[in-house]
Amino acid sequence: MTDRLAVRQLGFIAAVQVLVMATWFSASAVVPALRADWGLDTAGATWLTVSVQVGFVTGALGAAVLNLADRVPTHVLVAVCALVAAAATAAVAAFASGLATAGPLRFATGVALAGVYPPGLKLMTSWFDRGRGFALGVLVGALTLGSALPQLISSFAALPWRAVLLVAAGLAATGALLAARYVRPGPLAAPAPPFRPRYVLTVFRERGPRLANLGYFGHMWELYAVWTWLPAYLAASTAATGSPLPVGVASFLAIGVAGVGGCLLGGWLGDRVGRARLAALAMAVSGTCCLLAAVAFGGPPPVVLALTLVWGAAVIADSGLFSACTSQVVDPRYTGTALTTQTAVGFLLTTVTIQMTPLVAERAGWPVAVALLSLGPLAGAVAMLRLDRQMQPA
Repeated sequence: MTDRLAVRQLGFIAAVQVLVMATWFSASAVVPALRADWGLDTAGATWLTVSVQVGFVTGALGAAVLNLADRVPTHVLVAVCALVAAAATAAVAAFASGLATAGPLRFATGVALAGVYPPGLKLMTSWFDRGRGFALGVLVGALTLGSALPQLISSFAALPWRAVLLVAAGLAATGALLAARYVRPGPLAAPAPPFRPRYVLTVFRERGPRLANLGYFGHMWELYAVWTWLPAYLAASTAATGSPLPVGVASFLAIGVAGVGGCLLGGWLGDRVGRARLAALAMAVSGTCCLLAAVAFGGPPPVVLALTLVWGAAVIADSGLFSACTSQVVDPRYTGTALTTQTAVGFLLTTVTIQMTPLVAERAGWPVAVALLSLGPLAGAVAMLRLDRQMQPA
């Protein structure tokens, strides 16, 4: 019965992530329309995404210091924050007429999402011990699919940009209701621990959590820059060939479909061959894809598309494995705080590469910009190999 309940909860928690994470890139997906309506330049387009990242980091750091994910009923936290993300996204559609209004609302969306994704990771660990890597892979796959949904929504017919955002907000509100009604913590959830704000520093002092964090940071150096700028890379790469790709659909296939496949395969293999070891392999593959994307730029569109499908799978295949590894090497009473801290710093790093990538592309070209992204995963792979050696039984 417990196994059946765990599988049901896996489905509910993953569904919430898919629905709510549609708000993350909802504004980024309609940037072409906003350029026309608002006169948005590259810096403004970048800020629409970065403001969500900064909001997420702010919310996650605050939640980590307050131990919110460990001291507040997790499903309640997720439901309330999902509803806030829906409201902030709907407000952009209803009221925003420029970056001055949209920026703060996108920041608020990021703050709210910090109460959805890291607590979702903790919820999944409360239901699964054996098979935790796969379960967290499912969760990250849900995050990936939800993040890619706006690209698919915006590619349909001629939906106005405000309608795209309202659809994303409606999906998030549905996710909030689903979390409140059906999601619950599992039998592995630890009782609420004492208030301990300094635990956010402990995860960097101890060797095991530190290595897991370093691997995650290398992963995040690449991930969101790829998710944000892959459509621009594809458009620029294929524009001169005379047979451009349908960028929205191609991006959804690479980020959403291939990404979900990578998450599921990575989690399943990680539980069998070693989570830290498989994470290192996935980062080695995605780092290599960065370099190959530099070489393939401007090449035949089918070749570029095939490469981006592999890239889309590899770049996210390891994400759930970092959370699984971290949950194994930290104090179980503060799993939520540790995972929230990890994601906070990781997402702070994404603000650097999201802003850096288009600037480098403008000055030195896309091949240089995507090649620089390889530095993070290749360095992170080294950290995870060291963690793998530490986690091996004596």
